[in-house]
Amino acid sequence: MAIAKAERLMNLALCLLGTRRPLSKRELRESIEAYLEASSDDSFNRMFERDKDDLRELGLVIETVENLDGEVGYLARRDSNRLPPITLDAEEAAALGLAAKVWQQARLAGAASGALQKLRAAGLPEDVDPYEAHGALEPRIPVHEAAFEPLMLACRDRRPVAFDYRKATAARPEPRLVEPWALECWRGHWYLAGWDRDRGAERVFRLSRITGKVRTRGGKYTAQVPDVVTVRETVASWAGDIADRSALIRLRTGSGYPLRAKAASVRELGDGWDELEIPYGHGLDAWLVEFGPDVVVLEPAELRADVVDRLRAVAKG
Repeated sequence: MAIAKAERLMNLALCLLGTRRPLSKRELRESIEAYLEASSDDSFNRMFERDKDDLRELGLVIETVENLDGEVGYLARRDSNRLPPITLDAEEAAALGLAAKVWQQARLAGAASGALQKLRAAGLPEDVDPYEAHGALEPRIPVHEAAFEPLMLACRDRRPVAFDYRKATAARPEPRLVEPWALECWRGHWYLAGWDRDRGAERVFRLSRITGKVRTRGGKYTAQVPDVVTVRETVASWAGDIADRSALIRLRTGSGYPLRAKAASVRELGDGWDELEIPYGHGLDAWLVEFGPDVVVLEPAELRADVVDRLRAVAKG
């Protein structure tokens, strides 16, 4: 159905752009096969009006002209539908070229490569290297998770998805039904922010913990999609970057340098241990677990309990 409609819209657009005079409904019906197959005049008229509105919504300027006999005709003048030439200075072309080369994996790699070729045609010289001003630095956005591509498309098309998700504190994955909002890369990991229908609340999912295939579901969203800035704040909060308290931990000497970089204070305890005061926000327990036996949580008690629960889940496999 979708392909047939897209083909019909393309044929109508080509007819309207290719004519030098207005074409009547009768002429358009005789020129487009899909219209010839319409079961009745009323069916054709409804189809044509919908297609005409869709083309206008897509940006095609369609003129309605009445001839001397009172017959209405349609055409899309090329000069009214031609985009102005794209002109880029060297800095603009280099900046866009740099952005196009960021994506090296997943579905976007091909699109980025094609975009870079178009930028070459629009003003980026062949001998200009977008990385020239950055030396050995080469920006990349790594995408290793198989769930990235179907979730990216689901976010774009606003389609609910279902997948199995294993929390850090759980030994087995659980089914989730989610209305996806946006994907965000945070500290080298990809996260999905969306509305969890079963829990009736917003949730953030780390893509590396999604198991199996992502399956799309029919129907419309039931929750309002927030502004993209709010989504980023949500991901930051769940990933542990928004802290409203402090935690006290013991850290083995000579280890845990990312924790030391965030510490508000560091005190040597001796016997190979240091005491650190670090910001405490949602997700800190998951981060501390990654340091294994090099970290011991002293306070608060709730953070200590969360870390212990996660370690027990890992031990159970």
